[in-house]
This record gives sequence, C-alpha cells and structure tokens, in this order.
Amino acid sequence: MGARPCEVEPVGVEYLVRAARVTDIDRVVALSDASAPMAGAESPLGAADLMRQLVYLPQASIVVAEAQRVVVGCAILALRPSVKAGGYVGTIDLLVVDPGHDADRITATLLEELIRSARNKGCTVVEADRPHSEALARWQRMGFTDAGPSIQRNVAATGSAPSRHS
Repeated sequence: MGARPCEVEPVGVEYLVRAARVTDIDRVVALSDASAPMAGAESPLGAADLMRQLVYLPQASIVVAEAQRVVVGCAILALRPSVKAGGYVGTIDLLVVDPGHDADRITATLLEELIRSARNKGCTVVEADRPHSEALARWQRMGFTDAGPSIQRNVAATGSAPSRHS
C-alpha cells in the first residue's frame, strides 16, 4: 500500500482579530486616511491622539484585524448610556479595511467582534452611520437594518427586556 500524495492547498489569508494596542494607531490612521479621511480640524486632539486614549477607556472598544502581523482593518465601538434604548448604545464610529484585502471577510470578522463586545458591555443596540450602497449589503448580512439615517442591530441578551423606541 503506497502512501497517498499529500498536497497542501492554499486556503486563503487568515485574519487575526484582537484588541488594538497603542502601537497599532499610526497604521489605523494611515488606513482611515487612505479610505475616508477623519474630520479633526475642529478638535484640539488629532485622530491618532484621540484613538490612543480610547485604547485604554472602558467605554470604547478598538479592534484590529491582522494578516501576517500587519494591521489590515480596524473598527471602533463607542458606548453611551440611553434611557430610551434601555441600556447602553454602541456606536460604530469607524470601520476601515485595507483595499488590498478581502473586505467582506474582514468587515464580517470585525463586526462580529464588536457585536460580541457590545453584548458583553450591556448594550441593547449597536448603531452606525449608513454605509455606501455596496457596503450596506455586508452590514445587512450581519443583521443590521435601516433606522432612519443610520442602521442598527439589536444585541440585547436573551431574556432581557426589549428596547423601546418612540
């Protein structure tokens, strides 16, 4: 009995999603400036300085996607309390993906991690500005729906009180 040949087939790039570190911020700013420059002229802090502070704050989550130890995507979730929503509302403030990588996979992976983080932090809903039309389908596959000028997804844990919207 001869041994069967063993071939290795490429399965694609693996993406590691993790909490951002202060050392990741310069790459995140470069990615975001390349795709959608951040408004910061009115702020006394630049985007990089603000993100460096957010890395340490409990009311924010910054996650990055890495491929071969290079940051290829980033997402930021900011929390705010809301009586109307019945708990915290998570706002996805930034989601950026390197155009040279799989935007669908990275977006889905980053959103999945932010939703998990929001749920763990007591959020009842996660909202984001409505993305452009080609990206909207990605977000909808992750459970986001239209909510006026934004989109949102309920993330309340099973058995918790439903949120009330007027």
